[in-house]
Amino acid sequence: MKELTKIKYWIFDLDNTLYSGQTKVFSEVDKKMSSFISEKFNVNLIEAKKIQKEYFYEYGTTLSGLMKKKSVDPNEFLEFVHDIDISWLPKDKLLKEELIKIKEKKYIFSNGSHAHIKNVTNQLGINGLFDGAFDITDGDFVPKPHLEPYKKLVEKFRIDPKQSILIEDIAHNLEQAKNLGMKTCWLENDETFAKKDADKSYIDYKINNLPSFLQKINVLKYN
Repeated sequence: MKELTKIKYWIFDLDNTLYSGQTKVFSEVDKKMSSFISEKFNVNLIEAKKIQKEYFYEYGTTLSGLMKKKSVDPNEFLEFVHDIDISWLPKDKLLKEELIKIKEKKYIFSNGSHAHIKNVTNQLGINGLFDGAFDITDGDFVPKPHLEPYKKLVEKFRIDPKQSILIEDIAHNLEQAKNLGMKTCWLENDETFAKKDADKSYIDYKINNLPSFLQKINVLKYN
C-alpha cells in the first residue's frame, strides 16, 4: 500500500463508490430508468424493467441499448433518470476530510451525467474538491467498460496512467484501466454484476470502505 503514497492522479467512480451502495441512491436512478422506458414505449413496469436489464447486460448501460435499438435521445434520457431527490443522503465528513488531504489531482469518472455528479457531490458535501469530472457525454455516450472513454479521460485531463489509480465498485470496469497502466482498486459490492470478475489479476487492491482506505493512505503519506 505504501506505493499508493506516490500516486499523482486519483480517479473515482461515482455511484456506489463515493457513497455507499447501501444508501440505495442508485436504486432511485434505476426506478427512473424503468419509468422512462414504460412511458416512452407504453409498456408496463415489469416489461420495462426487463428491457432495461437486457440492454444493461448487453450494451454496458441501459442508455447504450436504448440508443442503438430504439434511437432514444440520450440527453432526454439522462435528464429524466437523473432528476432524483437525494436530500436524505447524509454529508460524508470523513470522506471530505480525507479528500482534502489528498493534494494530488482528483477526478470523477462516471457513466452518469454531469448533473448527476453535481447533485451527488453537493449532497455529500464534497463538491469543489475535484479537479475535474468525466461523464457519459464526454465519452460520446460510450460507457465504461469500453476502452474509448478511458483513453478520452486520460487525454482530456493529461493524466499519466502509470501514476494513477482508479477506484470502482464494478470489478470489470477496472480491466481497461489496468491495460492502460493504472493501479486498480475494487470497492466491494455484493451485486452479482458488480462482483463478477472480482478475482481477476487486473485488480490490485480490494477495499470495503473508501474513506477508511484513503485515511490509511494519508497516514502513510504524512507520518
